[in-house]
Amino acid sequence: MNIHINGTAYPLSNETHISVSSALTLYFIEPQQSTFAVALNGDFVGKSDYDTTMVKNGDSLDVLQPIQGG
Repeated sequence: MNIHINGTAYPLSNETHISVSSALTLYFIEPQQSTFAVALNGDFVGKSDYDTTMVKNGDSLDVLQPIQGG
Protein backbone atom coordinates (compact mmCIF):
# COMPACT_ATOMS: atom_id res chain seq x y z
CA MET A 1 0.00 0.00 0.00
CA ASN A 2 1.22 3.50 -0.83
CA ILE A 3 -0.18 6.78 0.42
CA HIS A 4 0.99 10.35 -0.10
CA ILE A 5 1.22 12.97 2.63
CA ASN A 6 1.93 16.48 1.39
CA GLY A 7 3.29 15.01 -1.83
CA THR A 8 5.69 12.53 -0.21
CA ALA A 9 5.08 8.82 -0.80
CA TYR A 10 4.86 6.56 2.23
CA PRO A 11 4.95 2.84 1.36
CA LEU A 12 3.23 0.67 3.97
CA SER A 13 3.76 -3.06 3.86
CA ASN A 14 1.11 -5.49 5.09
CA GLU A 15 -1.55 -2.76 5.34
CA THR A 16 -4.75 -2.49 3.34
CA HIS A 17 -6.02 0.67 5.03
CA ILE A 18 -5.17 2.78 8.08
CA SER A 19 -6.88 5.61 9.90
CA VAL A 20 -6.04 9.25 9.28
CA SER A 21 -4.75 9.38 12.86
CA SER A 22 -2.30 6.52 12.19
CA ALA A 23 -1.21 8.09 8.92
CA LEU A 24 -0.43 11.35 10.70
CA THR A 25 2.02 9.52 12.96
CA LEU A 26 4.03 8.76 9.80
CA TYR A 27 4.19 12.44 8.94
CA PHE A 28 4.77 13.97 12.37
CA ILE A 29 7.88 12.61 14.04
CA GLU A 30 7.03 14.43 17.27
CA PRO A 31 3.55 15.16 18.65
CA GLN A 32 2.30 18.47 17.30
CA GLN A 33 1.32 21.29 19.60
CA SER A 34 0.26 23.53 16.71
CA THR A 35 -3.03 23.73 14.92
CA PHE A 36 -3.38 22.05 11.55
CA ALA A 37 -6.10 20.91 9.16
CA VAL A 38 -6.23 17.68 7.17
CA ALA A 39 -7.72 16.98 3.76
CA LEU A 40 -8.10 13.45 2.38
CA ASN A 41 -8.17 13.47 -1.42
CA GLY A 42 -9.14 17.13 -1.27
CA ASP A 43 -11.95 16.75 1.27
CA PHE A 44 -11.62 18.25 4.77
CA VAL A 45 -11.51 15.72 7.64
CA GLY A 46 -12.60 16.98 11.05
CA LYS A 47 -10.37 16.20 14.00
CA SER A 48 -13.11 14.13 15.62
CA ASP A 49 -13.09 11.86 12.55
CA TYR A 50 -9.32 11.13 12.43
CA ASP A 51 -9.70 7.74 14.15
CA THR A 52 -12.64 6.54 12.04
CA THR A 53 -11.73 7.88 8.59
CA MET A 54 -9.74 5.27 6.66
CA VAL A 55 -6.92 5.95 4.20
CA LYS A 56 -6.63 3.43 1.36
CA ASN A 57 -3.97 2.61 -1.22
CA GLY A 58 -3.25 5.58 -3.46
CA ASP A 59 -4.97 8.13 -1.22
CA SER A 60 -3.46 11.55 -0.63
CA LEU A 61 -3.44 13.51 2.62
CA ASP A 62 -2.72 17.22 2.78
CA VAL A 63 -1.67 18.58 6.18
CA LEU A 64 -2.15 22.33 6.27
CA GLN A 65 -0.71 24.57 8.97
CA PRO A 66 -1.66 28.22 9.44
CA ILE A 67 0.81 30.83 8.21
CA GLN A 68 1.13 34.14 9.99
CA GLY A 69 1.65 37.16 7.83
CA GLY A 70 1.48 40.82 7.95
